[in-house]
Amino acid sequence: MQVSPVPTLDPETNRIREATANIVNRYIIPNEDRLGDYRNPETQRLRHEIQEHVKAAGLWAPHLPKEYGGMGIGFMKHAYMNEILAWSPYSNPLFGVVAPDSGNQTILLKYGTEEQKKKWLEPLIRGEIRSCFSMTEPDAPGSDPYAIQTRAVRDGDEWVINGRKWFTTGADGAAFAIVMCRTEEPDGQGGQKEKMTQIIVPTDTPGFRIVRKIKVWGIESNHCEVEYRNVRVPVTNQLGRTGSGHQAAQDRLGAGRVFHCMNSVGQMWRAFDLMVRRSIEREVRGGKLETKQFIQGFIADSYIDIVTARLMTIHTAEVIDTGQDARTLISALKVYVPAAHERVVDRAIQVHGAMGVSGDTPLAGMYTGARTLRIADGPDEVHRILIAKNVLKVYHDGASWDFGVA
Repeated sequence: MQVSPVPTLDPETNRIREATANIVNRYIIPNEDRLGDYRNPETQRLRHEIQEHVKAAGLWAPHLPKEYGGMGIGFMKHAYMNEILAWSPYSNPLFGVVAPDSGNQTILLKYGTEEQKKKWLEPLIRGEIRSCFSMTEPDAPGSDPYAIQTRAVRDGDEWVINGRKWFTTGADGAAFAIVMCRTEEPDGQGGQKEKMTQIIVPTDTPGFRIVRKIKVWGIESNHCEVEYRNVRVPVTNQLGRTGSGHQAAQDRLGAGRVFHCMNSVGQMWRAFDLMVRRSIEREVRGGKLETKQFIQGFIADSYIDIVTARLMTIHTAEVIDTGQDARTLISALKVYVPAAHERVVDRAIQVHGAMGVSGDTPLAGMYTGARTLRIADGPDEVHRILIAKNVLKVYHDGASWDFGVA
């Protein structure tokens, strides 16, 4: 796959895109059939070699500042880089971006104390430990973050946590979890109010128990259901001030939604490339697939989906980067891009026929990922409601929507 310099981008962003594409094209895509078996010593050796190429090119850990061994490139450059990384499902870990660790690193950087950074962040960056993020609950709608029932109650110098979480990604093998809890604090009027607080919980703490690994699309995953029963941790394990957990989650999710959508754009690009090449090479009923009008329609529609999704994602990222209120754009992006992603991959699968649903291409994984993304980071329906409410509020306030701004 090719990437060309974009005249509207600064030279450094273009350099990062081209350098990233060079490594993905030369070392990752040609070795995809060898990179999946993580327990194989040969696979580990190959992964280490590719990571050394990444580090030599100065492309390691784009989400981290330079003082922590990262690129320190900021939000927009990382977004453009993520589009290229998405060409292969194996790229991100090979560039030092491993979810949920990367998100937890970002939260610890912003909200962690110096002691917390020393104890948890630095070993996490060095790869000595792994982590998980524990927010979603089986008995509370994921579309409503205020519905979380897991509670942390102050008892002297400790938080006592009780609750149940699921889809806690990476819990099995993690050294610690960042847990979203409901906590109480004074309301200034002699009473108490409940807010959300994020708390670091070492996974060897008594009362922390992995109930099961949840199957996703019928396949076992490392998305775990976790029970917290009278889990006691020091108050110093709290991230940020009491009640700042919702804002911390939004900080994580807002940027994450853009990165996820840029990732979708990159996968759409790869699926499109596979589809067009297949249409040129495959002969059916006396002619190449490319000569069939149905297939030409697929190519045109996928091109339109990719261009619109990409421009929408870049525009949203630019609005966020300038510090403007991008909530409505983020919701619109979150509805549109995963659906476009699903359409583009579906067409590519159709053109490949039986091969499209096999393990011989990355398309099946792309398709289930795209469908999952319509639920993850907030379901489509909630984002549609938020868009409508925000638009209606502007009109009720006597204005009209300014598409020139957002």
